[in-house]
Amino acid sequence: MKADEKITMKAIALCFKPFLKPEEALIYTNLERTALAKRCEEAGIYKNDAGYFKKEDLDRMMSGAPSLLLEKAQAIKL
Repeated sequence: MKADEKITMKAIALCFKPFLKPEEALIYTNLERTALAKRCEEAGIYKNDAGYFKKEDLDRMMSGAPSLLLEKAQAIKL
């Protein structure tokens, strides 16, 4: 198996994992470490107890959708 094939297979596997390690989240979001930390903080996304990011939350953040925290705060105001 060639190195390019391994890289491609790993990238495809990232798309199907429900939780991502911090290093995988960097690859998945195509952000640098500090940019990912800043964007996650702004969106209210945190690692779980095992140290993994929930991929669904990262997808939501990268799509530009409002954060869950913001939506809940607006629902409380209503």
